[in-house]
Amino acid sequence: MQISGISALITGGASGLGLGTARELVARGAKVVLLDLPSSPGDDAAKELGDAATFVAADVADTGGVEAALDAAEANGPLRAVVHCAGRGGDRLRIIDKERNPGSLDSFNEVLRVNLTGTYNVLRLAAARMSGNEIADGERGTVVLTASVAAFEGQIGQTSYAASKAGVRGITIVAARDLASWGIRVNTIAPGTMDTPMLARLRSDIRDGLAASVPHPKRLGTAEDYARLTTAIIENEYLNGEVIRLDGAIRMAPR
Repeated sequence: MQISGISALITGGASGLGLGTARELVARGAKVVLLDLPSSPGDDAAKELGDAATFVAADVADTGGVEAALDAAEANGPLRAVVHCAGRGGDRLRIIDKERNPGSLDSFNEVLRVNLTGTYNVLRLAAARMSGNEIADGERGTVVLTASVAAFEGQIGQTSYAASKAGVRGITIVAARDLASWGIRVNTIAPGTMDTPMLARLRSDIRDGLAASVPHPKRLGTAEDYARLTTAIIENEYLNGEVIRLDGAIRMAPR
């Protein structure tokens, strides 16, 4: 798929991986809609990107909010690409605590609501729009989802987060097969330790330790790394149903 001239929706687009991807797509000639929470710096992000960007405030698990963002994207032309970066970190709760109390089911469900239900909501609504597109460059559209290396090696205290991201990993091949007859591709990126606002809250010594644990290159991943892979996925029409680790060959330890 040629990126220049397409309309794209980027969830979590106000910061981090989403904003980095939006910058890359706009630089390549796309028009983007940034979907993020009302509390996010979405207006500032859209202003930075100029006339090629629009911000829509919504929760990815809210059908009406996602539909509004899709409407805004289709105002720029047929929706050809969706990059789903929105999500939240885990709750850091063990299955039982030191006093043998079970972990909170409400907390577990909230992580799944955002990371897994939100992913499926964006996927299903975007696919419904894309399915009405005319074929262009051999396809109607492409979707890039975001999992995590925790989908493969979750750490202690990551039960809810690992479960949610493993769910995204599991959706990928099924979605690619399910939507193949419509000419819609689905792939997933599983980032490792990325230099995002979520990680920026950690102490510098902890961040340095995380960077040192990456085999090569010994640094945190960047939004630019993620964006470059995203554009490659969008452009490569034979890439479908894949979960691609973007992690510098790291394999997560138990803690």
